[in-house]
Amino acid sequence: MIPYPEIDPIALAIGPLKIRWYGLMYLIGFAIGWFLARSRAKRPEFGWKLEWVDDLIFYAALGLILGARIGYVLFYGADTWTKDPIAILRIWEGGMSFHGGLIGLVLCVWLYGRKVGKGFFEVTDFVAPIAPLGLFCGRLGNFINGELWGKPTDVAWAFVVDGVPRHASQLYEGILEGFVLFAILWIYSSRRPPVMAVSGAFLLFYGCFRFTVEFVRIPDAHLGYLAFDWLTMGQILSTPMILLGITLLTLAYRKSPQSAT
Repeated sequence: MIPYPEIDPIALAIGPLKIRWYGLMYLIGFAIGWFLARSRAKRPEFGWKLEWVDDLIFYAALGLILGARIGYVLFYGADTWTKDPIAILRIWEGGMSFHGGLIGLVLCVWLYGRKVGKGFFEVTDFVAPIAPLGLFCGRLGNFINGELWGKPTDVAWAFVVDGVPRHASQLYEGILEGFVLFAILWIYSSRRPPVMAVSGAFLLFYGCFRFTVEFVRIPDAHLGYLAFDWLTMGQILSTPMILLGITLLTLAYRKSPQSAT
């Protein structure tokens, strides 16, 4: 078993200015996304201009951060927000909802797609393979913050937190939602599937990965299990993603049967 290293959440302090690892992970994630987007935009088969990438990442970052914070407040922290409205601004303390971030990101990239004359799914298909490594950075930020731990366990790779060995559920999610999902989508999208299929694959696999890890992750204390002594808010929010992902993949290949192989 591995002792949790108790990492200082502040990466760098310059006088009163404090740069936290959590925020730094988001910046690194966006930088990786920018690099990958530019790499794809240079390939003519993807139909994207290089000069579009900078604005696309800006729109994506804006939608993700606002959506993630607002989503957390609505889905997980309504009680906290009603007692302390300013809490919604303290994003450095953690508390970001992926599902809220996804909604915010989708809305903003849709607006950007209209600006450059791209269809909704043309934009989301381009963005989907770029997002997973950013998700990994976010989960690494959760690990550094010492939040989102899993249930007690006796597996050899458990982290000992306050004397209790626990599943590192934030790292499980980071590996599955980050590296594994990235590999799946990067390879799949390179084979030029029909429009909407890459977006569907993202929703399907992310939803399945998140739903699975929730079985070993401790639910938020103020919510607990919502049903059956195992169903969490994360699983409830992931279920529509799985169903929508299957629907988009089905529709994509029905419209383009020649690409079914």
